Amino acid sequence: MAISDALSELRDEFDVLGDWEERYRYVIDLGRELAPLTDAERSDPYKVRGCASQVWLVTEPQVDGALKFRGDSDAHIVRGLIAILLRLFSGRAPAEILDFDAKAAFEGLGLTGALSSQRSNGLASMVARIRRDAEMAQAA
Repeated sequence: MAISDALSELRDEFDVLGDWEERYRYVIDLGRELAPLTDAERSDPYKVRGCASQVWLVTEPQVDGALKFRGDSDAHIVRGLIAILLRLFSGRAPAEILDFDAKAAFEGLGLTGALSSQRSNGLASMVARIRRDAEMAQAA
């Protein structure tokens, strides 16, 4: 499945939900499905800077060149945002990640308008970290 297909699925899921309160609960529910990180992974080398909450993101290069991402946070809504990011980016080739306009995608889902400025900044920091890791993988 291409990243655009994953975005389309997310958009369909969000469209079924009514108001932002329902969507907010749905995002939190998505976060509950995240696999937990180990204590070693919940450490400084994996921490995402620029987030108000504690956020950790683990990047695992795959044999085929794709990047697998895993993440966690101490905040429920942020765990949900991580789950959305993983659906979009995990298992993708670095070039596909770098070609994707995440800001436009989140605006299309209505996320940017519904999040506080701190949460929006944190989301941007997570995307920047994913892009940085994709750039490094592509350059390797």
